Amino acid sequence: MPMRGNTLAAAQAERRAHAPPGFVRPVEDRAADQEGEGREFAWTTADFSRVKSLIYQRAGISLHDGKHAMVYSRLSRRLRDTGHSSFHDYLGWLESSDGPEWQEFVNALTTNLTAFFREQHHFEILATLLRSRPAGPWNVWCSAASTGEEPYSIVMTALESLGAQASFKLAASDIDSRVLATAARGVYRLDSLKGLSQERLQRFFLRGKGANAGLARVRPELRRAIEFLSVNLIRDDWPFREPFDAVFCRNVMIYFDAPTQRRVLERIHRVLKPGGMLFVGHAENFGDSRDLFTLRGKTVYERL
Repeated sequence: MPMRGNTLAAAQAERRAHAPPGFVRPVEDRAADQEGEGREFAWTTADFSRVKSLIYQRAGISLHDGKHAMVYSRLSRRLRDTGHSSFHDYLGWLESSDGPEWQEFVNALTTNLTAFFREQHHFEILATLLRSRPAGPWNVWCSAASTGEEPYSIVMTALESLGAQASFKLAASDIDSRVLATAARGVYRLDSLKGLSQERLQRFFLRGKGANAGLARVRPELRRAIEFLSVNLIRDDWPFREPFDAVFCRNVMIYFDAPTQRRVLERIHRVLKPGGMLFVGHAENFGDSRDLFTLRGKTVYERL
């Protein structure tokens, strides 16, 4: 594995040395180098285009040109951790194998904004749906679990609506292994729970003491209802055997282009029961998939 040591100027000079005779680099590529002056690593439009292609192939994420700074910042950590001196070398090394660094690459470029009971109206609709069949059983999938706030909010809603003996199970998945591990631990800072009522805090969380002061852990009854697993939404190898009554796929499709959105919606359609409900993000609209789903509420769709 290459060790760090090349300077920014040396890395740029090396690229110029490998350019074909008479080659003039594009204006936008040279501009990217100029903007990168003073950065720890050389960073060009060609590097960004390569990252765009790789993350699209691996995760279906469609990066737009305004993400240069974000991609540089997040992947720079991977260069430091792996000992590479340039994005050119790091990406070449990444493409040369199918090792664990691919997971780190995907982890670095995924966005994990979440909160307990985010988009409250969805949980009100879910509670009404659950009470329509109190005896169950219920099988639900949270397809972007992130650090766990969403799946635990779903289970809290189920326990409140159906009771402690509810026949309810939740599959909680994410493509990012790091946040999924955090979700499975179920430990949160108390300041991240400020939006929860005292009743919910007392019923569903255990406050830490001593060295764990300022932290809270979800109670075992929440954790027991959830199976955490890694699922890549753009791959057709989903591990589910039983159809779902409801699927939460919120604020995920906004990172996909239209063809990828359609493919994922077709797969969700296959794993949802007829009449099952699909909960999506507030910025997502699937009017072009009326053959699969029909709108039944604010960003809630019914499977046809």
